[in-house]
Amino acid sequence: MIYPESFENKTGFSTLRSLIKERCLSSIGKEYCDGMSFSRDYDVVKNKLDATGEMLSIITSGEAFPLEGVHDINTLLGSIKVPGTFIGATDLLTVRRTLTTINDIVAYFNSKRHEEGSEYPVLDEKVSLLTPFPEVTKLIDRIIDRFGNVKDNASAELADIRSRINSTSGTINTIMRRVLARAAQAGYIDSDTTPSVRDGRLVIPVPPMNKRRINGIVHDESASGKTVYIEPAEIVEANNRIRELQLEERRETIRILTAFADDIRPHIEPILAGMDIVGELDFIHAKAIFANEIGARLPILSPKVEMEWYHAVHPVLLLSLRRQNKEIVPLDITLDQQKRILIISGPNAGGKSVCLKTVGIVQYMTQCGMLPPLYENSHMGIFDDIFIDIGDDQSIEDDLSTYSSHLRNMKYFLANGRKTSLVLIDEFGSGTEPQIGGAIAQAILKQFNDCGMWGVITTHFQNLKHFAEDTEGLINGSMLYDRHLMQPTFRLSIGNPGSSFAVEIARKIGLPDYIISEAEAIVGSDYINMDKYLLDIARDKRYWENKRLAIRQKEKKLENQLSRYEDEAEQLRDKRREILNEAKEEARKILEGSNASIERTIHEIKLAQADKTKTLEARKKLQEDKERLAQEGTSEHPLLKKAPKKKRQPKPAGDMQQSRPLKVNDNVKLDGQGTIGKILEINGKNATVAFGMIKTTVKLDRLKATIAQAQSGAGPTTVVGGAVSDAQRRKQLDFKQEIDLRGMRVDEAVQALTYYIDDAIRFNAGTVRILHGTGTGALRQYLRRYLDTIEGVKSYRDEHVQFGGAGITVVELE
Repeated sequence: MIYPESFENKTGFSTLRSLIKERCLSSIGKEYCDGMSFSRDYDVVKNKLDATGEMLSIITSGEAFPLEGVHDINTLLGSIKVPGTFIGATDLLTVRRTLTTINDIVAYFNSKRHEEGSEYPVLDEKVSLLTPFPEVTKLIDRIIDRFGNVKDNASAELADIRSRINSTSGTINTIMRRVLARAAQAGYIDSDTTPSVRDGRLVIPVPPMNKRRINGIVHDESASGKTVYIEPAEIVEANNRIRELQLEERRETIRILTAFADDIRPHIEPILAGMDIVGELDFIHAKAIFANEIGARLPILSPKVEMEWYHAVHPVLLLSLRRQNKEIVPLDITLDQQKRILIISGPNAGGKSVCLKTVGIVQYMTQCGMLPPLYENSHMGIFDDIFIDIGDDQSIEDDLSTYSSHLRNMKYFLANGRKTSLVLIDEFGSGTEPQIGGAIAQAILKQFNDCGMWGVITTHFQNLKHFAEDTEGLINGSMLYDRHLMQPTFRLSIGNPGSSFAVEIARKIGLPDYIISEAEAIVGSDYINMDKYLLDIARDKRYWENKRLAIRQKEKKLENQLSRYEDEAEQLRDKRREILNEAKEEARKILEGSNASIERTIHEIKLAQADKTKTLEARKKLQEDKERLAQEGTSEHPLLKKAPKKKRQPKPAGDMQQSRPLKVNDNVKLDGQGTIGKILEINGKNATVAFGMIKTTVKLDRLKATIAQAQSGAGPTTVVGGAVSDAQRRKQLDFKQEIDLRGMRVDEAVQALTYYIDDAIRFNAGTVRILHGTGTGALRQYLRRYLDTIEGVKSYRDEHVQFGGAGITVVELE
């Protein structure tokens, strides 16, 4: 059920319907577009979406779908259902083009069928009922040429008639040339005068003064009266014969076309049925073209109510902004059984109503069989009802005010709503006194929730935000607002309520400050502070979302690097195995060669019968073979060689080995730093170290003993080598003017702030910002007490309210 009747106009779907009709090629396709309606049947919706998705795949594949030749021939075929009627020759050419298109469609889907099935099963099922008509096409080709004229050989009679017409026309032309020559010679007409045709008869244009001098019949005269058209008496009979033959030709043509109509009359019903299928394909093709234009895709459809959308957009708004070369902000929204109703708050003109209409039109498009404009990994369910209350429905005839019309809609929603109903309400509770309006809205919202209904509702009322926060089944959402640029971002954030930014918007418009101050005093500090807390929550949420995104990106990068290293390690292992196998094979060959040399030597000694000279020669030769084989083996296989021993690198003399634990009065320095300090006190794992005039607490594992001496003076003295100096410069370049301590424990925050303030003083930062959030205020107070103990800190204060207020401390350094 869709309510109200103006639903399509309110959501913008009527514009979509018109855009789809413009892309239909046939009147039947446009009729299908007019009949497109909301369906609650999952199988019907799934079939329509799958068919459009398959057609979209055909379009995006680059293949030409054979629909260009389709025309509306239903009226033409319906006109010859009665015997004795016929279709004109030019209309038959239109019928032929359409029948050829049907034949091409059938052939296209036949080519997409394989042993495992069709590439487009849903469309193929529709086309399986479509029958080609090659015999009708052949009948048309037999009597009609490609220009839409009846062929001469359509019948023997027609061929004979046209032959006689041509013969008689030739005779007339011969006689006419003689008459023109005589008249021109006599001076009755100009020498360049050519014949004309009046009422299908050949005539001569003659000046009025000479019309009595040429024997014939006057048929017409020019508008100016300066020319008279005369049919010469010599060709009157021949023209009469031509007229008779033309009438015979017409009668024979009608007889041929009537006979053709009798031949195709049995095929009319199958052709009309086929045209209905072609019209549906035309409609599906138009939907697919439009889906491709707006980036729509086939989502994951469920027979139950479900809503998990990613990158959803309003198609009409998308096309409008595209014409203006602007980008649309997409919508991500997820509702489930535990959080079915979304309460959206936020500033005026922040996109709440657009968000509401987007939900309505995207769900309605889907259940009408149109691909929705969102990502294909989105999950969509089937709702039985979509109710919408948006805009002003006040009526003079019904004596209804704006608020009365809203209440009438609420009454209808409560009476007809169920667990499968989707309710979309804009500016819930507005139009009357705010306190009672908010109370009535909250009571209605409770009934919606008790009925298990789903919905998206926009409001400015604080009581509805609190009710959504404390009630299961409801969830808050907000349209984000950029406080620095003072403009909406049109992004939906689910989980926290939004601020109306009434004060900020009033200040941006230029309302006097005394009026704003008085308004703040009227509503009280609690209301203003609550609004600020909402802003801080939204800001902190965006901050952690950005942090989480950065971590995910780093994890993805690490995963890619790890995968690459694993691939390289596997390649090295394969290469090592290959080299070892080659070395083993080479060693085997060496052993085989050495065994052969030994056996040959033994054989030679036996033949020499232990002759001393021969034995010495054999042994010498064996030794030479042994040395040669050993030399070849070690030269060709580096792995068989022994690797040279690495020399020990002398350790730098400037640093002491950590052979003993650190103690008081030891000279130390921080990892990566060149400043020399002295340990004043050790408490457990922490040590108090003096770096010049600055004392700080550092963990022991960050300190390293050194033989360098800490120098006395007004400021810290730095002993740096080349590498340490480079590290210092890099650290100074990377230094940022603010530090984020949100989410840290107190001890962690103090330690991080200690290092940060040390660096800030050393780099002459001047002013820095400490982000600690508002929360309970405990962390802020502890950090400020710590700042009071640091000599280099000149002063500190809260940040301006527009840039964070009490959640940020601005520190001025000496």
